[in-house]
Amino acid sequence: MQRTLSEIGYSNEEERMASIAKALSHPARLKILSLLAGETCCFTGELTEHISMAQSTVSQHLKVLLDAGLIQGKINPPKVKYCINREQWHQAQQLFEEFFKNGSAAPWTC
Repeated sequence: MQRTLSEIGYSNEEERMASIAKALSHPARLKILSLLAGETCCFTGELTEHISMAQSTVSQHLKVLLDAGLIQGKINPPKVKYCINREQWHQAQQLFEEFFKNGSAAPWTC
């Protein structure tokens, strides 16, 4: 493989998928998504009842999921209510389905 000094360009889809993959890369975040997928909405305190982590740690994981657009939050002082961002969730699903569908057609040789 030849080395190059030219900058690698990434498509918007590749950047988006990388952001989502990073958000999905921790088991606690997967657990949070599983819990939220089964509920209409959930407060942070309710999530900490199901995940053996400090509320501050859960909040950090929620921020990563929020930044990736997979969940949305609504501030209802003093609590924040979270739910799956259905539109972004569906878009993420389509991106990965297309990626794996196209990748599976490529010949795997080394």
